[in-house]
Amino acid sequence: MLPVEHNDPINAQILAISEDKIEGFVREPFAEIADRSGVDVDVVMARIAAMLRAGTIRRVRQTLLATNLAEGALVAWKIPENKIDAAFDWMFREDPFSGHVVLRSADTASAGSDYKLWTTVKVPQGFSLRGHCELLAEKVVAECFRIMPAKGIFTLGVGHVRRKTIEPGSKADQPAKMIPVQVVNLSEREWDVLLALKREFAPEEIKMSPWIERANKAGVSAEEFFQVAEELNARKIIGRFSTFLEHVKPSVGGVRVTRFNALFHWAVQPGFEIEAGGEVGRHHILTHCYWREAGPEFKNVNIMAVAHGTDKQLLLDHKAAIDQHLASGGIRVSYTNVFWGGRSEIKPSEISPHIYRDWLARQ
Repeated sequence: MLPVEHNDPINAQILAISEDKIEGFVREPFAEIADRSGVDVDVVMARIAAMLRAGTIRRVRQTLLATNLAEGALVAWKIPENKIDAAFDWMFREDPFSGHVVLRSADTASAGSDYKLWTTVKVPQGFSLRGHCELLAEKVVAECFRIMPAKGIFTLGVGHVRRKTIEPGSKADQPAKMIPVQVVNLSEREWDVLLALKREFAPEEIKMSPWIERANKAGVSAEEFFQVAEELNARKIIGRFSTFLEHVKPSVGGVRVTRFNALFHWAVQPGFEIEAGGEVGRHHILTHCYWREAGPEFKNVNIMAVAHGTDKQLLLDHKAAIDQHLASGGIRVSYTNVFWGGRSEIKPSEISPHIYRDWLARQ
């Protein structure tokens, strides 16, 4: 039986690449992981399939820059205490357009700490994000909600294994460059290929030339599939080919990838969001960094970032290093806070207009 824990030396060697280092669309993703990790491709495929079956890896898929395909936002929900668990369950099970569903809390009562349910929401083109959130609010009896769309992305990539040994203050030589958020339009043919691309891999699909069967199901030749995928990649619609570790729950062997999930908040002077986001986003510990306007409910926070780890104090040390870096660069921060993740479920958000139309009709 193959080892299936993420900290097995060969698995860790594979995961250090497969989690978030295969950028864009690649015709032979498992061969690329093998080349870059130095592990034989047959071993790579066998180990990834074994970890997927065991639940150590929760999904294998081609990610998309969905912020460019559908109107999306981080949404904070204020919900009566006795209805929070039911609201969490409904968002996760009944709304295919809510991706991350997380209960968050701050260490002290502070701005926005009564907003305990946080979700990511994406609504396909032609439909209203606010209208969708109003419908959800009705379903879960929310008192109010705050929609926080991303204005820019500085960091996006979850490499939990390689981040385990990162020291506080470790950062790139240059500031992170902001990726602007702008929705693009796709043809029916492009949607067919895209939906085939984004579907999660079953263990038996982890093999060489995995896209051939996807092309057949999409009703196009392999060459046409590759051509469309590479065009979408050039248009910055394709994200990464990734193996996503189960980082919320322990593995079957009781091993945890992470224990703490920290959402860092900073309010920087208006006009300095791009500079501040670049300086925050260059820090290696962060899996996400965005420019989002949180409004007066959160003391006008406008830079948010996420870090994961097994040691809470170490995550606070990482935050302190980022704070010090901002101060040393003359970037004024009027307010900062940390929201800690508790109960959490994650699923890819649907982005198909057809699926949305059918779902809406059932509501």
